[in-house]
Amino acid sequence: MASYHSGPMIPIPRAGPGRDFAPLELRRTDRVFVLTGAGISAESGVATFRDANGLWEKHRVEDVATPEGFARDPRLVWRFYSERRAQIAKVRPNPAHVALAKLEEALGDGLFLCTQNVDPLHELGGSRRVHHMHGELCKTRCERCARPAFDDARQYVDSEEPVRCELCGGRLRPAVVWFGEIPLGMDSIFAAVQDCDLFLTVGSSGAVHPAAALVSHLRNHPSPRTGRYARTIYLGLERPENAHSFDECRLGKAGELLPSLFALR
Repeated sequence: MASYHSGPMIPIPRAGPGRDFAPLELRRTDRVFVLTGAGISAESGVATFRDANGLWEKHRVEDVATPEGFARDPRLVWRFYSERRAQIAKVRPNPAHVALAKLEEALGDGLFLCTQNVDPLHELGGSRRVHHMHGELCKTRCERCARPAFDDARQYVDSEEPVRCELCGGRLRPAVVWFGEIPLGMDSIFAAVQDCDLFLTVGSSGAVHPAAALVSHLRNHPSPRTGRYARTIYLGLERPENAHSFDECRLGKAGELLPSLFALR
């Protein structure tokens, strides 16, 4: 890496158009943690939580994205996720997804790609190791037993009645993490964050926890492996709510900035 900040007492982050920044120098032995949010998928046409006319605008979050909402009206929840699955089937990865897949090719296990998104665009873009901390839209799981989540693009979404698990009789539900539930694999996420040389966030608002708190942890804790503080970079259209925790905020479309973001050596 070209440089690392020396401790938690740091100046206001540099912020400006991404084209005004030099590429990030990166060794093939560096460990990189990438967190992606709704912004990277929005560039492929996926409706986000905050879209004025998006899918979420038609429903209260409490009704379609909480365990309590599913308990009250499972058919409404299935119809909502049926709409989302139908939408996802029409979108394609953009150059940002492809750029991260190429970074994985270069770094191998040195890249930990963690996404807050439930769509499969990273995989469609070529990434092979993606950690979906909020679950996966096109998978279904049982709300009661430990049956592994399974691929289910269409099978149950149009059912008029709640479908029961063949193993335990519990209700099947979308395999996504709802509000009030714990994101998946937090131990693995935290271990990768602690060990990274570069922390990059792409298209995340910095408003959803615990993902938003990962970068602030790095401000106060050097890597146990190197004893140095990781460099922290944000890339997206607008400054995130947690902008103060980044060394740099490179503003612009991920699909335009990511393909030339890194200078590998």
